[in-house]
Amino acid sequence: METFKFLILGAGPSGLAFAHTLRDLGEESFVIVEKEDSAGGLCRSVSVDGAPLDIGGGHFLDVRRPEVLELLFRFMPESEWRSYDRLATIRISDLEIEHPLEANLWRMPIAAQIEYLAAIAESGAVRGDKMPASFQDWVVWKMGRKIAEDYMLPYNRKIWSLDLNFLGTYWLHKLPDVSFREVLLSCLQRKASGSLPAHGKFLYPQQHGYGEVWRRMGDALGDKVRLGTEVTEIDLNNQSVNRTYRGTVLVNTLPWNVWNRAACLPRSIAAAVHRLVHTSIDVDLRT
Repeated sequence: METFKFLILGAGPSGLAFAHTLRDLGEESFVIVEKEDSAGGLCRSVSVDGAPLDIGGGHFLDVRRPEVLELLFRFMPESEWRSYDRLATIRISDLEIEHPLEANLWRMPIAAQIEYLAAIAESGAVRGDKMPASFQDWVVWKMGRKIAEDYMLPYNRKIWSLDLNFLGTYWLHKLPDVSFREVLLSCLQRKASGSLPAHGKFLYPQQHGYGEVWRRMGDALGDKVRLGTEVTEIDLNNQSVNRTYRGTVLVNTLPWNVWNRAACLPRSIAAAVHRLVHTSIDVDLRT
């Protein structure tokens, strides 16, 4: 059995970044165990008919911390990336309108603008009501019933595929923040207003899929990454995996449901893992 100070489970972005940080700090006693034949996790890319396909869905680079960019540019220089301005549109009422909807109501006919503005004016956020704790109630509270029913609630039910009251509101800093005053001003001035949505600008490789940077990070680690090695058994007492690798510290980046299959977890933890909810996606390539 090989023994290391750090035994890292999974060669996705988290595992790779952790390993390279260890190396930067002078630590070489580590290994990454990875099920797939290439590094990158859900950010891997494959080539289909000469074109890159991101198998885990659409990914791009949009980070605010310069030290993160410095790390990634070490393996894929900035010159190999292209900068894009986000263009996302919404089809509603036979119209195609830029995202976010509330900032672009001015593109609708006057009668429709009045309906949406009236609903926003009656919303709980404008009235000063206490912000609700669930996401579904927050949508109505923040944007009014008409935007909620015509767009936000159907869209998010499709995305999350679950009862929206199950979602909390701790993540709402990611959403655009447009006030009633800004919506009204936007309609009067006939131009968008309010804060830009997340990922207004982002980077994507010029010649490769997004997974290329993670593949290079994996290659740079050499035999520190053990590819094609699925985690089938985790022994927490011996800090070992597959009876082959042992670590003083286990670093997990695997989905937690893998642990319920591979390890004998305490009953309370296993039950908590069983209650976790996730949303799967299908990725298709159409040519």
